[in-house]
Amino acid sequence: MKAPENIIQELEKLRSEIQNHDYLYYVKNEPVISDYEYDMLMKRLLEIEKQYPELVTQDSPSQRVGGAITKEFPTIRHDRVMLSLANTYMQEELIDFDRRVRSLIPGEEYRYVTELKIDGVAISLRYRENRFVLGVTRGDGFQGDDITTNLKTIRAIPLIARNVTGAPKNFEVRGEVYMEKKDFEELNRKQEAAGEKVFANPRNSTAGTLKLQDSGIAARRPLTMNAYSMILPPGEPAAIKTQWHALQLMDGMGFRVNPERALCSTMKDVIEYCDKLADEREKLPYEIDGVVVKIDSIDRQNRLGATAKSPRWAVAYKFSAEQVETVLENVFWQVGRTGTVTPVAVLTPVFVAGTTVSRATLHNVDEIARKDLHIGDTVIIEKGGDVIPKIVEAVLTKRPQNAKKVEPPGTCPVCGEPLERSEEEVALRCMNILCEAQVARRLEHFASRGAMDIEGLGEAIIDQLISKSKVHDPGDLYFLRKEQIAGLERMADKSAQNLLDALEKSKSMDFECVIFALGIRYIGINAARLLARYFQSIDELFSAPVSELAAVEGIGEKMAESIAAFGKAPETKILLEKLKKAGVNLKQESEKRDVSVSNIFVGKTFVLTGTLEHFTREEAGELIRRYGGKVTGSVSSKTDFVLAGSVPGSKLDKAKALSITIFNEDEFTRMLPDDKENSR
Repeated sequence: MKAPENIIQELEKLRSEIQNHDYLYYVKNEPVISDYEYDMLMKRLLEIEKQYPELVTQDSPSQRVGGAITKEFPTIRHDRVMLSLANTYMQEELIDFDRRVRSLIPGEEYRYVTELKIDGVAISLRYRENRFVLGVTRGDGFQGDDITTNLKTIRAIPLIARNVTGAPKNFEVRGEVYMEKKDFEELNRKQEAAGEKVFANPRNSTAGTLKLQDSGIAARRPLTMNAYSMILPPGEPAAIKTQWHALQLMDGMGFRVNPERALCSTMKDVIEYCDKLADEREKLPYEIDGVVVKIDSIDRQNRLGATAKSPRWAVAYKFSAEQVETVLENVFWQVGRTGTVTPVAVLTPVFVAGTTVSRATLHNVDEIARKDLHIGDTVIIEKGGDVIPKIVEAVLTKRPQNAKKVEPPGTCPVCGEPLERSEEEVALRCMNILCEAQVARRLEHFASRGAMDIEGLGEAIIDQLISKSKVHDPGDLYFLRKEQIAGLERMADKSAQNLLDALEKSKSMDFECVIFALGIRYIGINAARLLARYFQSIDELFSAPVSELAAVEGIGEKMAESIAAFGKAPETKILLEKLKKAGVNLKQESEKRDVSVSNIFVGKTFVLTGTLEHFTREEAGELIRRYGGKVTGSVSSKTDFVLAGSVPGSKLDKAKALSITIFNEDEFTRMLPDDKENSR
């Protein structure tokens, strides 16, 4: 039955009114109608959409109610990397940051924008023609999970952005989803009353809510969001010149932007703002752990660029951590996947910075000696960056007479083999690669998310498989039989089949995930991603000389030596044979390479030098890789092209000496496909 015109008009009016009231209530905190009146508007909207389901749209306010069930969250690659911020903890470090900025843009005047660093979960929101179409978690910075359905339930996120002068139609907004203190306390009261688990702190409850499979439950959780940056795609006519302008623009477009921000002319002004907020943080209705300091000019941000991990134009100033006293009851030693033996402090449980702490890392033997720790000591603990518990010092005046000095073990606490310590390292190390603890930790790492993502292969199952001698390395996992798994404690036929299915699925994981899963020392997911873009197979990776490995941009000498040593180890060769026999993907498949509409750079190696005007170095490198090329960190006879910006370094001189083709930025841009999809 087709809806009458008067019903369509009523529906459009209802949606417009409800969206406006959501904005006034959840963003501006200025409601103009009662809860009852609002409920009546929503009730009427739902009635019409139920009667005429063909009129339901994805941006209707009714979609905030939730109820959709998500079995899994697809992985989405970010259009631009979501970098993490470098942290500072002292005013002197802020002054050093300012000095570095000044040295990179000498003689230029610039301002800073200061914003609160809310303790929440970073997310990315994509809008097309002003409509919210995709919401993604930060993930590892390169890719995150599609949680659009849950994000739609947050009423501080506009489903349709308001149309204001100068606003873009297509854009990405990044922000922090969080829960206010009073809402968190009320949620925990409800959880406790219902006999369900309570959350440790607001951030944990926020992260857990965003990954709920039932969006109906997410809709009942009191989440909100603050927007802190806007990114425009190539070709978008709107221009954003400054961070301050971006914040004002997002505010006008209907996003919740924290009013507690400041525009500072000098670092002295920044420090005064940070001091003010440090004194007032406990009065705020939400948890913060510091202040974010950004260069205001977007042009200068682009020219300053970023390191592999963080932008050079922004920094997070963290407040001093809360400190409390407790007792060091014991120290136990745990063995990691590379054999490193790490001391862990067992503490009398104590509440600090939002959670109860009963353990803390002691890092290494030297750290214990430096702090002169004894069993029975009263110690001061804090959470580093308000996250990781650590012992600051022992209170010597409270040391009991029977306190016992903490001594390192001479043998591995798991396998009993003698421990070794090289002159170059502070760590004790178990050299027995068959040590059960090492095998277990390697398997846990192999199965973890970001690596092979083998769902259902947790610590308890791994420990049983090892103790029953079913598995000695990750390769053995792929030859397990159903009856072997079903015979384990807490496993049955269905669970065993689910694990087998997960193992089968993991065989087709991306090459970068496989490299990371192998657990090569010093090689995290970012380094694995760089290696997967440069080397096309595992055999090519492990046959490369150290000099070639070290030449990959982002891979230094230390990493290169570790990769080469890992590849030569007899146990690695045995493992790779098992993985090959099982059919695990050990190469960069062509359809998974960063190549979109063209292979114009396939087989070509680039080196970047100097400051680019229209791209950051990271963005230019991403384009080269997307169109089939490689980017390395140093010029050699194998280099095909050098992309040179302003103020190039010695790499340009070496390229000229070797007669290597040199492009400026305009020449590079003209080489890109005609659609200029990825240029700015």
